[in-house]
Amino acid sequence: MKKIFSLAVILAVMFALPSFGATEGAMLSGPYKDGTRLTLATGGEQGEYYAFGSAIAEMVSRKTTTQVRAVSSRGAMNNVEALDRNNAKIAFIQTDVGFYASRGTRLFNSKHDKFSTVAVLYPEAVQIVTLDPKITHVEHLKGKTVSVGSEGSGTYFNAVDVFTAYGMDIETDINPVYESFGDSVEALKEGKIDAAFIVAGTPTPAVSELAKSGKVSIVSFDDEHIMKLIGECPYYGKIELPKSTYGTNDNDVTVAVHAVIVARDDVKENDIYNFMYGIFENLDGLKKANPRAEYLTLKTAAGYPAVRYHPGAVKYLGENGILVSGKN
Repeated sequence: MKKIFSLAVILAVMFALPSFGATEGAMLSGPYKDGTRLTLATGGEQGEYYAFGSAIAEMVSRKTTTQVRAVSSRGAMNNVEALDRNNAKIAFIQTDVGFYASRGTRLFNSKHDKFSTVAVLYPEAVQIVTLDPKITHVEHLKGKTVSVGSEGSGTYFNAVDVFTAYGMDIETDINPVYESFGDSVEALKEGKIDAAFIVAGTPTPAVSELAKSGKVSIVSFDDEHIMKLIGECPYYGKIELPKSTYGTNDNDVTVAVHAVIVARDDVKENDIYNFMYGIFENLDGLKKANPRAEYLTLKTAAGYPAVRYHPGAVKYLGENGILVSGKN
């Protein structure tokens, strides 16, 4: 796979750059008065994408002339297709799915490159969950029965990436089963599997619920293999889960993809500027509406080099002292 700077490296560089927020004298252009209507594709109605997307849509619609309507969907891959068909103007996806789509690999048989990045939102941790205290490292999964997500899903490919970084084969070094989050949790409770890959924002309700029935452990990654993984798959970043997340004995080190909002390239620059303005000039209110907003900063919003940024996002971030690579 062609190597580019990893998300972790880009974020580290961003953190080192000076940032000049609106409160320090930046002259913002917005919100613009000529906003239009945008449809935001999110996820299932019971999921966090729909809840957070609805909160964002309400805030942007209230604070700017760009009116956003959040709609439910079947998730990231479906959202890319909705953008292609012009059934949505903006959408939630994950950094890995965006990488696959823009290059026509894995989940996609052809390139889908008519969309651009608006903002990175929050991390979705690759959590290898187990109730077996003897499984503490990825290598301990050899010979074990492990749920790796639905076959061909984003979670499945996350599992492939992890095992490859550790020199393991997902088909021969473990006994893979292909189950959804909910089925994986039930299988863990019943002792049918030894571990499960669950990729989501934390704390993940399904894992929190599992912790009520027994002592949950999150399998930790070591730095050597994390850097190897990020080097080959630049859509990951290192993340540490505090032990308070699920009541584990120690903080757990793993990797994460990130939820990100993307937009069709033909969405007006002023509308995406208004979208950014509606979010980042109203963070306090958004945090009250949804806890995922606690992760939002302009620096992290700018941390997705794999897919270039929409001109409206480039303009807003630039006015706040942050440069990103944009589409012409």
